[in-house]
Amino acid sequence: MPRTYYEDFVVGEVRTGGPRVITREEIIAFASEFDPQPMHLDEEAAKKTMLGGLSASGWHVCALMMRMIADALVLNSSSMGAPGVDEVKWLKPVRPGDALSVRLTVLDKRESKSRPGVGLIRQRCEMLNQRGEMVLESSYAGMFGMRPAEAAQ
Repeated sequence: MPRTYYEDFVVGEVRTGGPRVITREEIIAFASEFDPQPMHLDEEAAKKTMLGGLSASGWHVCALMMRMIADALVLNSSSMGAPGVDEVKWLKPVRPGDALSVRLTVLDKRESKSRPGVGLIRQRCEMLNQRGEMVLESSYAGMFGMRPAEAAQ
């Protein structure tokens, strides 16, 4: 049974996840399959790009963010997915060896008007590297089930 329901979220609360170290091999493997641009595939070619060196695809960073959110929150909650993502900003390159972590802040919450038993939690997600630099910022609403009467006991 999930431990985190809609009712458990408090506006302003912060949850964290990670760290997760990203490797050169995973950067290249992801890029080879999904984003085959020089700055994600080849160290020498990447030096000549605006990123100045090998860096993870932004989409790879988003996938890592989702994994960390799943581990830190979703897999032990009444999560029902999300209706979409409001924004994603890639702020700094993610390099091989970076240790990434996420910080989730609850911005607001409301009960669904169209789906009884469902609440929406709007969160800001910040992904940080080992130096505390923000490499990604995102905001989205997650749908969470409300605590059933028998679970409230």
